Amino acid sequence: MKMTFRWYGESDPVTLEQIRQIPNIKGVVSAIYDIPVGEAWPYDRIMKLKQTVEDAGLALSVIESVPVHEDIKTGDGDRDRYIENYCITLRNLSKAGIDTVCYNFMPVFDWTRSELDHRLPDGSTALIYDEKTVAKMNPLGGDLSLPGWDASYTKEGMKALLEKYQTITEEDLWNNLKYFLDRVIKVAEEVHVKMAIHPDDPPWSIFGLPRIITKKENIERFLKLYDSPYNGLTLCSGSLGVLASNDIADMVYSFCSRIHFAHIRNVKITGDKCFEEAGHLSSGGSLDMVKILKAYHDCGFCGYIRPDHGRMIWGEKGRPGYGLYDRALGAAYINGIWETLEKTTQK
Repeated sequence: MKMTFRWYGESDPVTLEQIRQIPNIKGVVSAIYDIPVGEAWPYDRIMKLKQTVEDAGLALSVIESVPVHEDIKTGDGDRDRYIENYCITLRNLSKAGIDTVCYNFMPVFDWTRSELDHRLPDGSTALIYDEKTVAKMNPLGGDLSLPGWDASYTKEGMKALLEKYQTITEEDLWNNLKYFLDRVIKVAEEVHVKMAIHPDDPPWSIFGLPRIITKKENIERFLKLYDSPYNGLTLCSGSLGVLASNDIADMVYSFCSRIHFAHIRNVKITGDKCFEEAGHLSSGGSLDMVKILKAYHDCGFCGYIRPDHGRMIWGEKGRPGYGLYDRALGAAYINGIWETLEKTTQK
């Protein structure tokens, strides 16, 4: 495996210097955050980001994420132009030495939580999701915003977009995803960039919007939409793991050859469609992290991996879910399990 760490650029409270001091972190995953969704990423901007990372003694091989424009997901408007821009971005990323791109196909909203600073019994704070609370949220109210969401929409634009999705079914979304893949993966194959779709987070419908990358059967269907080693997965244990019916280790064994990027984190299921994000330790949540990492090790996983969302601990303030301390502890935990698996296998 190749250990990495998420970095949000120069505005990130977590610095590259700090990340480099975490044992076994070889590189960061990042993105260019000020280019409007749907526009092509210029080569010089990509190289500026990469040079900044490399000057700090780290590598940049994974981009997380290149967002997919809503016209592509809805299948109308300027989708062909936005797909062509996406292909231009892939070519420029490849030219810069990037070999993996994470993306998602979640309509309108990226990962969603009901509270960003829920206080846990030990005094730390964590991201949580409570279905009843989310059901009362109004995405048109103007006061609903989470990290990762596209903040460029006006209230009127958001209303129009949500109304458009009222006529789009899950099957429509599948068809629009295939349309996207049929054009983009050909370019990915040409320039040797592995595309890695991130599952929906959480893996069920929110605000009445369809979500399709939610369980094993759907992932199998996704991989068959365009059967290519360049059409693969970002397997996120935390996103898929909030459904007790999802067996993450089984998914790793089943899809290992198509997993290009692994997000490792634990979650604690607290009720039906309710969960809180926990420390990485297995006993702190509902997932068996040793079992999951053993699956990766057993199948010879050699792709990129990173600790995912962390709690805020030791009084740290920062980007919700993306502080330094708990994710660094998560990295150390992953390293310890992996080293044990390596040395046990060698005997």
